Amino acid sequence: MTMLNFAEHIDFLISSSRETGGGEAKTSLLDEWTSAEVSYEPEDARLRLERTLKANASRPLFTNDAIYTPEALPHVYASVTNISGGSVPLSGAKYSLPVGTARRDYKDYLEYVVPPATAIPKRPSERQIAVSELDDLAKGSLAGYVHLNRVQSIVYPTAYGSNENILICGGITLNSEQGKTDVALLTILRVLDQHRKPGRLEFPTPPTIDRNGFKIVYVAPMKALASEITQKLSKRLRWLSIQVRELTGDMQLTKAEIAETQIIVTTPEKWDVVTRKPAGEGELGSKLKLLIIDEVHLLNEDRGAVIETIVARTLRQAEASQSVIRIVGLSATLPNYVDVADFLSVSRYAGLFYFDSSFRPIPLEQHFIGIRGKPGSIQAKRNLDRVTFEKVSELVKQGHQVMVFVHSRKETVNAAFALKDAAMEEGSLLDYSCEDNPQWALHRRTIGNSRNKEMKQLFDHGFGIHHAGMLRSDRSLIETLFKARAIKVLCCTATLAWGVNLPAHAVIIKGTQIYDSTKGQFVDLSVLDVLQVFGRAGRPGLETSGEGYICTLEEKLPHYLEAVTSQFRRFLSGMTDALNAEIALGTVSSISDGVRWLGYTYLFVRMKKNPFQYGLSPQTLIDDPSLVERRQQAIKSAAKQLAQLKMIDFDADTETFTTKDIGQIAAKYYIRHQSIEEWKASFKPTMSEADVLRTLSTSTEFNQIQIRESEVKELEQLMRRVPCEVFGGTDTNQGKVNILLQAHISRLPIQDFALISDSAYVAQNGGRIIRALLEIAISRKWANTTVVLAAMSKAVEKRMWPFDEPMKQFPRLKADIIYGLTSLPTEYFPQDLACMTAGELGQLIRLNEDKGSVLLKAAKQFPSTELTASLRPLGPELLRIGVSVARTFTWDVQIHGSAEPFWLWVEDSGENAILQIKRIMLREQPEVLDVNFIVSVVGKRLSSVTIRLVSDQWLGADNECSVSLDNVVMPAISHPHTWRQDVGFLPISSLRLPALEGLYSVAHYNSLNAIQTQTFWSAVNTPANVLLAASVCSGKSSLAYMAIWSTLLRSQTVAWALVVTPNKAIARSTLSGLSSGAGVCGIKVECDNEKTVFSSPERKVIRVVTAAVLLRALRAGPAIRARPDLVLCENLEQLDDAYELAVSLLRHATHCSPTRYIGLSRSLNDPIDLASWLGVESRELYSFLPRDREQPLNCSVQTYTMPISEALFKALAKPVYAAMGLGSLTESAIVVVPSRLHCTTIAQELITQHNLNSMVETGFLAKTASATDVEERLIQTGDLKTANFASRGIGIFHRGMSDITRERILELFAEGIIRVLVVTREACWKLPTRAGTVVVVGTQYVCVDPSTPERQLKDYTFLEVVEMQSWAVQRSLPGHFTLFCPAEDRETFNKFLSDDGLPLESQLLETDLLRSWYRESFGRSLRNKQDAVQALSFTFMARRLISNPTYYDVGSRSLDEVLSRVIDTLESYTTV
Repeated sequence: MTMLNFAEHIDFLISSSRETGGGEAKTSLLDEWTSAEVSYEPEDARLRLERTLKANASRPLFTNDAIYTPEALPHVYASVTNISGGSVPLSGAKYSLPVGTARRDYKDYLEYVVPPATAIPKRPSERQIAVSELDDLAKGSLAGYVHLNRVQSIVYPTAYGSNENILICGGITLNSEQGKTDVALLTILRVLDQHRKPGRLEFPTPPTIDRNGFKIVYVAPMKALASEITQKLSKRLRWLSIQVRELTGDMQLTKAEIAETQIIVTTPEKWDVVTRKPAGEGELGSKLKLLIIDEVHLLNEDRGAVIETIVARTLRQAEASQSVIRIVGLSATLPNYVDVADFLSVSRYAGLFYFDSSFRPIPLEQHFIGIRGKPGSIQAKRNLDRVTFEKVSELVKQGHQVMVFVHSRKETVNAAFALKDAAMEEGSLLDYSCEDNPQWALHRRTIGNSRNKEMKQLFDHGFGIHHAGMLRSDRSLIETLFKARAIKVLCCTATLAWGVNLPAHAVIIKGTQIYDSTKGQFVDLSVLDVLQVFGRAGRPGLETSGEGYICTLEEKLPHYLEAVTSQFRRFLSGMTDALNAEIALGTVSSISDGVRWLGYTYLFVRMKKNPFQYGLSPQTLIDDPSLVERRQQAIKSAAKQLAQLKMIDFDADTETFTTKDIGQIAAKYYIRHQSIEEWKASFKPTMSEADVLRTLSTSTEFNQIQIRESEVKELEQLMRRVPCEVFGGTDTNQGKVNILLQAHISRLPIQDFALISDSAYVAQNGGRIIRALLEIAISRKWANTTVVLAAMSKAVEKRMWPFDEPMKQFPRLKADIIYGLTSLPTEYFPQDLACMTAGELGQLIRLNEDKGSVLLKAAKQFPSTELTASLRPLGPELLRIGVSVARTFTWDVQIHGSAEPFWLWVEDSGENAILQIKRIMLREQPEVLDVNFIVSVVGKRLSSVTIRLVSDQWLGADNECSVSLDNVVMPAISHPHTWRQDVGFLPISSLRLPALEGLYSVAHYNSLNAIQTQTFWSAVNTPANVLLAASVCSGKSSLAYMAIWSTLLRSQTVAWALVVTPNKAIARSTLSGLSSGAGVCGIKVECDNEKTVFSSPERKVIRVVTAAVLLRALRAGPAIRARPDLVLCENLEQLDDAYELAVSLLRHATHCSPTRYIGLSRSLNDPIDLASWLGVESRELYSFLPRDREQPLNCSVQTYTMPISEALFKALAKPVYAAMGLGSLTESAIVVVPSRLHCTTIAQELITQHNLNSMVETGFLAKTASATDVEERLIQTGDLKTANFASRGIGIFHRGMSDITRERILELFAEGIIRVLVVTREACWKLPTRAGTVVVVGTQYVCVDPSTPERQLKDYTFLEVVEMQSWAVQRSLPGHFTLFCPAEDRETFNKFLSDDGLPLESQLLETDLLRSWYRESFGRSLRNKQDAVQALSFTFMARRLISNPTYYDVGSRSLDEVLSRVIDTLESYTTV
């Protein structure tokens, strides 16, 4: 046995003796082992060990009584062990007090005196760790320390030497003297050590730590403590350049600040809000490595549900992402610390540390005093004053300093004077005098400089006061005087206990009733505050003991005595809202997910430990040990509530959840589901400001606001001064909330202290709730209510009404300028002021020119805009409204920041309905922002629409313009789509060309499909021009190739065909398709350039060219030498300016020859003009709907409301994973994301989802594939990240990768080894593969203009989305296509993808190509204007100008007239 093991064995024997206790032999053995005179000579140790073993062996194995033997835990340091975790005591049961507690019964009060705990001797294995022994990282961060104290030394090996989750329990043992922050610092240093860069471990300096690789979150119980912790950690870690910042309700962080911050100090509520939203601050969670929760015992208070929520979310995140997120809990004394350890996933044997109060550096004697008398009565108050004076007097006479804690600023003065007067009346005032202090005279002169007369009066008699309302200098002076013992009694508020380390021998808490503004009533002082105050008792290094007194009502005495034995079960009350937050976040999407999530909560731990408390029978626990059924019931019940409120969709059959707009908004803004229910009655499409305030006041967040008789008079006075009607008046709490909110906006002064607290609470929560109402109104498309709510939300934030002078929003404008503006008889808008001169403005406000200059500068900086709109019909039922927002104000970064957010929407002027809405950001550059809306006009009688721009931050900065639709000419519904007929398929022998039949039979092509059969006769057996518009894989190209082969083979002369494609990729594909039959048919297939495309062929030939090559050939001239017999125009849905001009010039050149034209396109919503352009008669036009396919394709459009960001893709990860359907729907999937950055994000999130939903460790790899083999095939390319993802079955494909890497990825995907391919939008036209499922994640991307540093958000084109859809079409199996798009675009995509087909318009007038062609052709091929008109009449544009005049901003005129105007425009450019 080594010495270490021997020492551990001694510890075990000692702990076993204490825990079992009760026998004389055991006691003597214990005494022998722990005796100071014990000998550690080998022989003596051996004899003691033998005696111990004999004593244990003499005990019977079984006794007649079942005795509970507690579990021996290695890091529990307690005088009286309570390993049971407090599971025995229940509400109403007796509780036990420490041994030696005295009960004293007096006439006016009852007192319990709890003696200091008996010190626990050091275990043989314990030793104090010197800082000099630590590594350089820890040594540098603990500068000024010589050694760690006992608690820190015990915890150090686990805290700094491992990644174990830790729970450290100890009430007043973990006060500042024991260095609670330093215990947490050890775990922080562990993270820093793990993120030191390889090869630089010799000495830690800022460059050696990867500061971008981690985030640490410290959750403090209150804002004041968060600020203190921030300062402490900043000071300790400054030498490492580690950024520590506070993130609370008062302290917000920008995205840049979050990125550069390594340690965030926050509160439970704020961290819950942050982790509910994956955007912005919520992205913190993705890099989280350490979560420190201070004061875990808050589980026992109302905030307990919040702590349960954030811990459960963190544990689930760690499991889902397969990452290490360490959780450290710091707590007061917990009776059931084992349960809490289980909840935090802390190992009982490695990470659980329990220290009783004997570890306190100064032993503390605790006095619990119950004051007799009716609560609130004068007698009770007198008794309290008398008892307080009695205890203070006893302590002062013993020569001690005393701190008396009261609960309001006013009470500090009253309590101090009451004690002075009582001492004077008793004749003991001299006992309090400090005139014997050597420095008293100096202190007397110093305090004489203060303007606080109460402070000076009290000082002369040895009393002092301290509260947050005093000047900082006065508070600092009082602290100095108390430390110098120039004051004996200090009356103060709890801020002194939290914010300042100012100990005294004794502390007295006078009364435990405090006003809680969040509840609107007086509540009991929290145990957290009691422990914090008691932590100030005793002066280390100066005294050997301390005393803590708490004076409360007798009926409250059991509460504080039993506080440490109470059980935690707060989560049930907040479970419904917590479930909604998880559903909105995407972490819970089914009942099974909910059951698993509930398993991470403390509620589940307690339900298993104490089922009777939750109404569960013993048999239930026997039948269902994991309580799965009970958890299912709880989740179902909560889900039904949420579904009834339309916060989620709950499918009872599949037991799945889907979040809805209201649920997402409630989670984002921390709104209770009860509030959503309350709003139903009064939340309407049309509301006034008074209606909004009425609805807001009914929120259950304000239920605790109570009416007090003492404040009714002041409320009535306030009600008379507020501008809006108050529903309910001063008789209801809703009326009170309404009045206080209006008073806040109006900046009305409030006198009553409790009313001030209520007002602050109402204002703080009102802004948040009104923002939630605003977003709900937007989701419901209520235009009027949205405008009113937007204004009222800014009114609460700015504390000014919408009708107030808007220039008040500039803080630098002084009162005289604002007064001059508000005194004007005529209202001037900021835009009006900006048009004046400084002199005119100075005169206008009756001040000088300098003041006018200041006002002019502000007026020019006030956000103002100009709106212009253009109307572009996209078909008979869809109208695209293009809005240009021009910034007309002077940008100032200090005022406007990097961007100004606005809401921009199109509303139906008659129906008060928002048709489309977008959130936009105006920036310094560009000055004009273009935004497109696509509005359906089906079933709507729109005579006009209103374009409305609403600032998200500025009152009075809104703008609107009305757009008349009276002159809009929508394209007529002309040609109906061709019905796909169910006819028998034609055999390939129908070609009646043996050579072709042999070619197709080799490829097992035995018959045509339905669409080919329907169009075969026109395409192959007639010379007519044909247009075939159908979806992908309909056989269009194959049929066209048949037509080409047939035409050339049947020709008796040297015939040739020309195939025109929109780009090189399609040209290569076409060339490959035609080359397979070239040898069989004896026809040459070639890809020509502009010099040879029209050369006379020597033999039958098919020439494949791109539209750009064709255009260059036609523009080069001279006249065409050889006209093609057949022209095939491929992929006409991609018709751009070059493609259209090239084919138009070819049509013009061949209009007198018998050249045949065949056009192919994907489904179009209106192909009539395209057919006319190609000379196709109506009977030869075949236009099929997008859903008319030969292969089944299931299409689904799902929506989201979040802005595009990395967080959006994290939120969509779970529905994307479900949409992929690997294993159930298909075996392969392609996932499309906007950019390369999103490839990594979505790939990682999909792996996380797979880990959560599958037991297979190889990710998305094929079952027979080896991760090592895959990695080896890609490791040679040098792309390690891609290789890593590929080894998990996900391939990444984008243009930034090397060619060899892309080829390897495609090979692995084609072989079925990797089953998921993540591609970017830019790869849309270059991906040569298909999959069973295609998921498009988002339909917007950020475009960077090379000429400016600004980024613009752009939408995918419909054509790009249709191309992505085509990847899901397979020749033999059904395909699945899912599109995730913004909610406002769902209807449009549904229409184009499945119902109507793509819109197609000419682009000739949108570019310079037509003008360039006209300049070079005029005077050559175009001799006069009539020639130009005739040439343009062959364009597709000419037909669309007549069919859709509004799109091109032309009136309804004849074709010649319209084309003449186009020529006039071209001539004007030529002249310029």
